[in-house]
Amino acid sequence: MDTSLAAALGIGFLLGIRHATDADHVAAVSTFVSQHRSVARSCLLGTFWGVGHTAALLAAALGTITFKLTISPETERGLERVVALVLVLLGGHVLLRTLAPVRHAHAHVLHTAGRPFLVGLLHGLAGSAALTLAVVAAIPDPLAGLLYVLVFGAGSTVGMLVLSGLIALPFVVTANRTRDLHTAVRALAGIASLLLGLWLLWELG
Repeated sequence: MDTSLAAALGIGFLLGIRHATDADHVAAVSTFVSQHRSVARSCLLGTFWGVGHTAALLAAALGTITFKLTISPETERGLERVVALVLVLLGGHVLLRTLAPVRHAHAHVLHTAGRPFLVGLLHGLAGSAALTLAVVAAIPDPLAGLLYVLVFGAGSTVGMLVLSGLIALPFVVTANRTRDLHTAVRALAGIASLLLGLWLLWELG
């Protein structure tokens, strides 16, 4: 492998890890993690977010390489508004579930993983696709461009897996101690997502 390509892939992986820590990503995944009391299950949810995120980037990269497609600034802003609205809805859902808990049967894993996958997909289209497409367009070899996207996506998936596990710790610890403290931590996650979504909507106009 060419040294410059290897270096670019290494940087792409690290950028992917860093990308996972963006505030809107953390807020969205926190709302999913807050509804579970298992670190392992939370890591799985973070992984599905990363898979959805990577799938969106790969689809965008293939569109760029094959059909020379681009994402206009107007489309990007529209997708960002959808992401902000989703944050509001996720935060509101967590608050409702926290303040008015309802007993639910245990959902199938695929059903549980569907929401973080879809949110990751949306995040990939809204916040990352345009920048990733610019990088892919700058790489002469199409296969090398796709490899970069895969490595970047792998980095974001690993980053979110680890981050989800860390985010889960307060929920797991408080769940085994006092109910009021656990409720407060869950409510805080919902409020954070709700406020961030409203702030992003205001910023986007």
